[in-house]
Amino acid sequence: MAQSLAKEFTKGLWAEIPPFRLVLGLCPVLAVTKTVENGIGMGVATTFVLVFANLLVSLLRNVIPSKVRIACYIVIIATFVTIVELVMQAYTYELFLKLGIFIPLIVVNCIVLGRAEAFASKNGPVLSVADGLGMGIGFTLSLAALGAVRELLGAGTITIWGGNPVFEIGAAFQPFAFMVEAPGAFVALGLMLAIMNLIGSK
Repeated sequence: MAQSLAKEFTKGLWAEIPPFRLVLGLCPVLAVTKTVENGIGMGVATTFVLVFANLLVSLLRNVIPSKVRIACYIVIIATFVTIVELVMQAYTYELFLKLGIFIPLIVVNCIVLGRAEAFASKNGPVLSVADGLGMGIGFTLSLAALGAVRELLGAGTITIWGGNPVFEIGAAFQPFAFMVEAPGAFVALGLMLAIMNLIGSK
C-alpha cells in the first residue's frame, strides 16, 4: 500500500508532470505566469480542487450513474472551485484580482476533469488523494518555475508575496519585456519543455 501511495504521489512530480509531460492545463500555465506569485497562487488553488474533487469522486464512484458521470464530476469540481474563489476573495483579494477569470475556469481545467475520469473514478479515496496531491504539487512547481523564468528575464526580479522582490538582479539589468508578454510565455514554455525532454531522454 505504501509503495502504491508513493508511486501515485510522485508520478505527478516528474513522470507525469501536467504541463510538461501530459501537456495539459496550458491555458492558465501561459496566462498567469508573469510572476512567481501568480503561478504559486494558481497552483495552490488548483491543487485544493484536485485533491478534494478526487476524494469526492472516488467516494461516490459506485453511486454516480455512468451516463451522467461527466456532468456529476463538473458539479463536484465547480463546488470546490466556488470554495476557492470565495476564500481568495476574503483573504487574498489582490491575488484574486490578478488571476481573474482563470480561477473560475479551473472548473473546465482538463487536468482536474482528467484525473477525476481517468483515476479517481476507478480507485479508492486514499490513492485518489495521493494522485491529486502529486499532480497538484507538480502543477504548482511548473507554474512557479515558468513564472520565475519569465519574471526574472522580463522584470529582473522574483516576487513571491506582498509585492516586495525577494530577489533583484540590479539596476544595470535591462529587462527583456518580451518575456512577460503572451509570446514570451510560449517561448519560455517551449524552452523548458525542450530541456525536460533532453533530461528525460538521458
